[in-house]
Amino acid sequence: MSEVGEFLRLRRARIRPSDVGLPEFGRRRRVPGLRREEVAQLAGVSVDYYVRLEQGRGDGVSAEVLDAVARVLRLDRTERQHLHDLARPPREAARRSPRQLRGGLRLVLDALDAPAFVLGRCLDVVAWNAPGDAVMGFSAMPPGQCNVARHAFLSAAGRRLYPEFERVAAETAAFLRVDAARHPDDPELAALLADLAADPLFAELWARHGVREKTSGRKLLLHPRVGELDVGYETLTPPGEPGLQLVVYTAEPGSPTAERLALLADAARL
Repeated sequence: MSEVGEFLRLRRARIRPSDVGLPEFGRRRRVPGLRREEVAQLAGVSVDYYVRLEQGRGDGVSAEVLDAVARVLRLDRTERQHLHDLARPPREAARRSPRQLRGGLRLVLDALDAPAFVLGRCLDVVAWNAPGDAVMGFSAMPPGQCNVARHAFLSAAGRRLYPEFERVAAETAAFLRVDAARHPDDPELAALLADLAADPLFAELWARHGVREKTSGRKLLLHPRVGELDVGYETLTPPGEPGLQLVVYTAEPGSPTAERLALLADAARL
């Protein structure tokens, strides 16, 4: 099955006919959720046209049709964009992330008191500040393995770091799904996904075809020196650097996590 077909099938399965005003026609249905012909009807396209879209043969499909399908399937903003990326793959080759930060961005990173680091394509860690290293241990990772997905799925230390590992794993796989649709011909991303597929949990999560942007949220970390850290995170794209993401960890002032982060930051300055 094509990537777009797999994505649409899974999204059809979660919509009940009654959710969109259609009769159930008894209790038994051959497929869970909506049938192809029902999606086509509700989106205002022919069944043949929609079937070709699921088969990956929807060459030249319009943005309006994709938006109509997204509306029927109740896709959120990230899922809607993902559908567009799958059905109308970008033609530009993936740009590699810089291996070093420009001077000004490096100064900004070092000026932050909060733990912070910069991610490039494929979730490679391009740079970090001292508090960020104190929390995440980037400098101790093997050369060429400084990648948050590899660290999470393929190292024992990564699994110990996240008490809520399955949630973090699902978010990571969902972000990589988004990246894979935007850069379908990226050999470095393909190599990363091939390595991660050796992990059974990653393979299971990948098959679910979840999609998620890495913008903001919360993470629970279990640090080997100071214990539990309940941090928020914000992800920012530096101007002029679309392939980079600045991730900053935050904590409520006066909270136990803030105190523990301060201890780590002080130790990092020694």
